[in-house]
Amino acid sequence: MHVLLIGGTKFVGHFLALRLVAQGHRVTVLNRGVTPDGLGSGVERLRADRGTDGFDSALAGRRFDAVVDFAAYRPEEVERALRVLRRRVGHYVFISTGQVYLVREACPRPAREADFDGNVMARPEDPETLEEWSYGVLKRRCEEVLLRAPDFPSTRLRIPMVNGERDYYRRLESYLWRLLDGGPLLVPDGGQEVCRHVYGLDVADALASMLGDSRVFGRAVNLAQWEAPPLWDLLGLLSEALGAPERRVALPAEAITRAGLRLRDVSPFSTGWMSYLDPSLARAELGFRSTGLPEVLARVVAAFLTAPPALPPPGYEARAAERGLGSGRS
Repeated sequence: MHVLLIGGTKFVGHFLALRLVAQGHRVTVLNRGVTPDGLGSGVERLRADRGTDGFDSALAGRRFDAVVDFAAYRPEEVERALRVLRRRVGHYVFISTGQVYLVREACPRPAREADFDGNVMARPEDPETLEEWSYGVLKRRCEEVLLRAPDFPSTRLRIPMVNGERDYYRRLESYLWRLLDGGPLLVPDGGQEVCRHVYGLDVADALASMLGDSRVFGRAVNLAQWEAPPLWDLLGLLSEALGAPERRVALPAEAITRAGLRLRDVSPFSTGWMSYLDPSLARAELGFRSTGLPEVLARVVAAFLTAPPALPPPGYEARAAERGLGSGRS
């Protein structure tokens, strides 16, 4: 196949591009070229800003067997892709998110593909909540563009939090820095929130096998790991993978914020915007099997220990306040 990847070459898209090249497919990536991709000379590169006419020019007259769109966040971006690629692509995969469920009123947990339908929550006032709400609402509108184009062979892939060795958000890494410095690992409200995430390489492998599969044309598919441990247990597994002693300290979220700390900095997985997906359809119909969570964590830890980043992740600058808050509470 000739596959076009739009954006997304820093994490899952990087894995997918190399998987496809290894399988003998022809790969073209389209992005602005701001960040070096490290994909080597076997990948064709097109440079364009997808929100401009440069996108149209870069793809003029081009045909692809499949397209994976990692970088569409607004409905007009999907509309442009549909206009430019219609009748010139065999299969278009839109990378969506579990937040399309979270912005729905009375969202079931876990959410199945059919749970997309329903009224959207009212627009919040809090800036941080508004940012998350807007992300989910705009992704829903992107999906709705595709739903209005039944003649366009598309699939909407909904994924939750993605973990992996190249996660540029540095979420698991944020916990590892704290486990390595010998201080307490603060766990807001005891870490009772369910963590059903997904491994980046598993997403790439699923995408590689899904491209051109007519069974998923016109459908939405949830992709997620099968395990769904509470955050407290997940951090215990991460500590074991690192070989660290017990450092988890349960504290009320209110006590953490009252100390001037952001919950997202202290514990990236402690957020109300953590989607919880039901991957049964992908398992039953597509044969999707996720890498076991202990193995995922072991791989992430091994990559971190092999090449630890020179600088700590965002939010770590307030670590001294975290240590003071957690002292004597372990």
